[in-house]
Amino acid sequence: MTFVQLEYIVAVDTWRHFATAAENCFVTQPTLSMQIQKLEEELDVKIFDRSKQPVVPTEAGIEIIEQARMIIAQKNNLLENIQHKKRTVTGELRIGIIPTLAPYLLPLFVQPFTKKYPEVRLVVHEMMTELIVTRLREGKIDAGILVTPLQEPGIKELVLFYEELMVYVSRKNKVYQKTYVLPQDIDPNKLWILEEGHCFRSQIANLCELQKISKESSQFDYEAGSIETLRRMVEMNDGITIIPELATLDMPQRQTQLVRHFKKPAPMREVSLVVHRNFVKKSLIDVLKNEILATIPEKIVKNKASNVIGIEAGL
Repeated sequence: MTFVQLEYIVAVDTWRHFATAAENCFVTQPTLSMQIQKLEEELDVKIFDRSKQPVVPTEAGIEIIEQARMIIAQKNNLLENIQHKKRTVTGELRIGIIPTLAPYLLPLFVQPFTKKYPEVRLVVHEMMTELIVTRLREGKIDAGILVTPLQEPGIKELVLFYEELMVYVSRKNKVYQKTYVLPQDIDPNKLWILEEGHCFRSQIANLCELQKISKESSQFDYEAGSIETLRRMVEMNDGITIIPELATLDMPQRQTQLVRHFKKPAPMREVSLVVHRNFVKKSLIDVLKNEILATIPEKIVKNKASNVIGIEAGL
């Protein structure tokens, strides 16, 4: 039994396709298949059911693959500890980040991070929370940056900061005249929201206690794919929406005039770095966490964990 063979069976389990697994392991399919067959012969058990497409592990194979993942993780931790003792930070870090954080958080820390750690390759993909959790479990990404708490089995949450939720309102809307806003001040029929799949959508629903947003009386029914689109729609209509604090950082004055705070205690969303329980690259994850915190505005760092809005399905 070799580490290579263990890495090959993990790859096949991840991609559920021998050719794709071989491509991602940078070997030919016959080479990968031969090594897996040798391992099966040594263990005297079939690890994969090749009669099914996509290929799936056998009952015995599931347990073997789980052990293989743990062994590979321990090996990688050993190598990482050696690099840490040498005081070198190298490698590749694959990150998933949700769309309502990416345009505001990435510009803060990516450039300082890559400049400080030139030997680390940062690979970032925008994806929804559900997909981030799936990719973590599959081992296709190393970490996720998203809104918590998730309460997902096997997922470890490292809280980064708490971000205030604010109101963005059109001058035509009556809420514009208010200094502080209560959730009940918001007319559901004038509330612009993100499309389904965004955790921020469910937070708005929970915050405003909305079970169903009815726009039957409207001639135009639209759900946006980004916070920037929501802002533009609000500005041009008699509308209102909720935006996260990071989205207000670089606003011109004409837009900051449309921002209103909720009455204290202000609602917050919890932003975390999440990893799988068997995660490797601990040193890289620690470095990433520290660099993110170093670039977050002091006011946000000082936000307290009070009135955190959940992300359970609200719509």
